[in-house]
Amino acid sequence: MPGTNIKEIPVYVFMGFLGSGKTTFSKDILINQGFTEGAPTLLLMCEDGEEEYDVKALRKRNIFLEEISEENLTEEHLMELSKKYKPENVVIEYNGMWELDRIFNIKVPNGWTVVQVISFVDTTTYDMYMANMRKIIMDQIRNADMIIFNRCDEDTKASDYKRAIRAVNRRAQVIFEKKDGQPLQFEDEAFIPYNMDADPIEVEEDDFGILYLDSTNNPDKYDGKRVHFKAMVHRPSNYGKNEFVTGRFIMTCCEADIEFYGMKVVYNGAANLKDRDFVIVEGVLKKEYYKEFEGYGPVLYAEKVSLTSPSERPYITFD
Repeated sequence: MPGTNIKEIPVYVFMGFLGSGKTTFSKDILINQGFTEGAPTLLLMCEDGEEEYDVKALRKRNIFLEEISEENLTEEHLMELSKKYKPENVVIEYNGMWELDRIFNIKVPNGWTVVQVISFVDTTTYDMYMANMRKIIMDQIRNADMIIFNRCDEDTKASDYKRAIRAVNRRAQVIFEKKDGQPLQFEDEAFIPYNMDADPIEVEEDDFGILYLDSTNNPDKYDGKRVHFKAMVHRPSNYGKNEFVTGRFIMTCCEADIEFYGMKVVYNGAANLKDRDFVIVEGVLKKEYYKEFEGYGPVLYAEKVSLTSPSERPYITFD
């Protein structure tokens, strides 16, 4: 109705496979930390985890636990629960094996608004899941605002994992925790396969993904650096006559998940280039702000651009 004010009800979604730490985290913030401050809260549990809730402890904090099966994750059932409990907060422990479209596309009661999505990763099983269910775990990571790697130890490949996360989700906060819940201390410096002190920095064709990822995550590090590499041309319709994008198609998780990643180039001869031309580019990277980054990132001011033969490989990876 016109003029009706609908109160926003924040919804927090916890994602991850069974045993990834969703319930442990939820119990800590809801019971031990009093996150909801006594406001009526609906806790939806979409799978039976290894950890169990103390229902009496939840009720003392005005938190109401409901188990949700895949069959009753419907608009009608959520409306019934909303009317029954009149929650001011909603926490959803989502089943890691369910399609994410189900939770993000379902029509929810008025006011329900997803404000944070947290993905939990058990580091001891991460490599196994990436090898066997890469698409599912990458979907969870891609949609998260925060990613928590737990059960880490000194052998955890934290830098490599963080780099892989940044390839598909630049906005998420990435946290690594040891088995006791304390933060893992590590050198946050991924392996760079080219010489950063060279002038120009020679980037092999297969290493463009690393250049793209490292320069976009660390633009200060590349500010003023001259680079030389081979890549593909893309001419966005909204770019000026002296601008184009140079990059590559990169596989982030599987062949069905290949996207074009590139960096903005300023070059006087850009108008002579066509989409999908392969070029060898040399120029200086500068840290600049522009809307495509929604912040600061690298812009390449090209000094030389020459056409070259297409790559033998249709796509590369971030490895």
